[in-house]
Amino acid sequence: MFIKFGERVKVEDLLRGIAVVAGNDACVALAEHIAGSEEVFVTKMNEKAKLLGLKDSQFKNSHGMPARDQYTTTFDIAILARRYIEDHPEALVLHSIKEFEYHGILQQNRNILLRRNIGVDGLMTGQLEVSGYHLLATAKRDSQRMIAVVMGCDTLQKRAKEAQKLLEYGFRNFSTVQAVKKGDLFGPEKVIKGKPNKVHLIPAEEGWVTVARGKENSISVNSEMAKPITAPVQKGQVVGKVVIQSEGKVLREIALLSSSDVPKGTYLPWSLIGEGILCLILVSLVTFWLIRRSRRKKFYNRRTVK
Repeated sequence: MFIKFGERVKVEDLLRGIAVVAGNDACVALAEHIAGSEEVFVTKMNEKAKLLGLKDSQFKNSHGMPARDQYTTTFDIAILARRYIEDHPEALVLHSIKEFEYHGILQQNRNILLRRNIGVDGLMTGQLEVSGYHLLATAKRDSQRMIAVVMGCDTLQKRAKEAQKLLEYGFRNFSTVQAVKKGDLFGPEKVIKGKPNKVHLIPAEEGWVTVARGKENSISVNSEMAKPITAPVQKGQVVGKVVIQSEGKVLREIALLSSSDVPKGTYLPWSLIGEGILCLILVSLVTFWLIRRSRRKKFYNRRTVK
């Protein structure tokens, strides 16, 4: 973005310089500001990469220019993009900017898909002489977002064409469904030794899943408890999970939380007796009472006849 050595630059300008024109100088400036040096920042980058599950990536600098033993894959970049969008959706406002001017120098965003009115609102471009043109593109239509990663193209136009083909394929063949809403209630589930002895459960997050178009009705949602819920229980405590499946395949699991506090109440030994056993005892008592009543009635009738 053509910043000058020693000058003071607003952080928001550096962010625009990175998001819009992939400014290497802006990357280094922010890395040094955050961590004190680019080397320390890169260490933090690699630590974060492991936490995100990037198994085939290693970073040696903050900007992505060629460096020995620095590498990544399209799949890792897709994982990174998904987490980035989920954790920082507001950043797409920066990535969708079509041009950026600094020091009187106007530069265009090299993601030409932003100008095609197909729902693209990010994300990053890259180009290296040794590996070609790369594009990480994302688009949203209605409630569905797609991410496409293309690497190694020989022209800027080809990377855009291939990324658009992937995005269109995704929108045409897959459907994203909200199987679980954050405000959904599950249960109530029994709470052993609790007062009250039941509690509703709520999902920790929304449950969006993607399936092949036409398979939306195959989605099933079930709650599972790892073990019986025993008081005391704190509001927000993880007590189980929601399992979202399609045709027997698990698509996603979401933690289930207690919707309220459940203190420990008066504990009676028979509170652990199963409902089925209680019903059996009740039926036995009623039967015994009916038999006894019937015998008394017969005895009374005999005395009356005499």
